[in-house]
Amino acid sequence: MISRSLFAPVSGIAAFLLLALPAGAEKVHDRPKAVVELFTSQGCAQCPPADALLTSLAEEGDVIALAYHVDYWDYVGWEDTFGKADYSDRQRAYAKSWGSSRIYTPQMVVNGDKGVVGSRRNEVHGALDRATLPLSVDITRQDDMLKIAVPPNADFGNAVVWLVTYLDRADVAIDKGENAGKTMVYTQVVTGRQALGMWESATGADLKLPLPEMLAENTGMAVIVQQEKDGLPGPILGAAAFER
Repeated sequence: MISRSLFAPVSGIAAFLLLALPAGAEKVHDRPKAVVELFTSQGCAQCPPADALLTSLAEEGDVIALAYHVDYWDYVGWEDTFGKADYSDRQRAYAKSWGSSRIYTPQMVVNGDKGVVGSRRNEVHGALDRATLPLSVDITRQDDMLKIAVPPNADFGNAVVWLVTYLDRADVAIDKGENAGKTMVYTQVVTGRQALGMWESATGADLKLPLPEMLAENTGMAVIVQQEKDGLPGPILGAAAFER
């Protein structure tokens, strides 16, 4: 079971930021059927339709949508303002787990085990029509903390509990690269990702997160329970999201 003392106490600054998080102003997504991870880039001419599709998926309510901006398009002359090598490495890890060395943008990964071209609406919705998440992840707010509970389930092996923070919207004026001259609207932009601990099939997991500290510079956070094999990402078992 995950320790309840994963984070330091909320600082004075973070406590002040709690004033911007009044109870009742937030949204909780705790019964999704899918987590959709879009690998995209501001330097990719084929990505805007996939970026728009991800926005529409996030509005459906039963999908947790996350946009990982990769950095391997930066060579065309525009450095993605949200791009990180870690996100490119995550996409490569997915490919390797499926026995492939090929990565591309835009790509959407559904529940960690199905990759499709992110701009092909029919393929994306086809994957979502078959998607389910077997584990429930319950999020409740207690003053300045979020309580997260994931019940045990002996049908699955142990998994890692991840915290992913994101921005619900960012407007970016692009000066160079394949999208030069455009002002793009990006949503569900991943800003950080960290492992919280393990979910154990026999005991489940319970933990608390300091809400102001987690959302100080973000508008949302997702808790994702995902299996791994040989250090590579596997199926996502459960997820929930909290947005202010």
